[in-house]
Amino acid sequence: MALAFLVVPFVELFVLIQTGRLIGVWWTILVVLAISVVGSWLVKREGWAAWRRITSRVQTGEVPGNELVDGGLVLLAGALLLTPGFATDAFALLLLFPPTRGAVRRIVLRRLATKATFIRQGPGEGGGPGVIDV
Repeated sequence: MALAFLVVPFVELFVLIQTGRLIGVWWTILVVLAISVVGSWLVKREGWAAWRRITSRVQTGEVPGNELVDGGLVLLAGALLLTPGFATDAFALLLLFPPTRGAVRRIVLRRLATKATFIRQGPGEGGGPGVIDV
């Protein structure tokens, strides 16, 4: 993860420079700004949609697992859109489209399932709650 903080800025700078050479500096700036505007609109739209799905599940007494992960992925997309550059913007846009976000959600849920700790209701050993590491 720490490697990403070192590599991503260099990748972004390289892609921006190459794009600037290919289409020109002003067009590059214009494209980055356009992606930011469209991306912020998508973040707002998808964020509110996720919020509505979360509250709907809670009101019916269900646990909003997938919806919470979707909300987190939309939040991550918004943060990535704040980073100037094409690589992070491309990943952010993938997180904002429901079909590709669904694929990422499945990966995230699988990773969380392997790291999860479940707390069983009722007394465990010694009278405290039972904890099962998965």
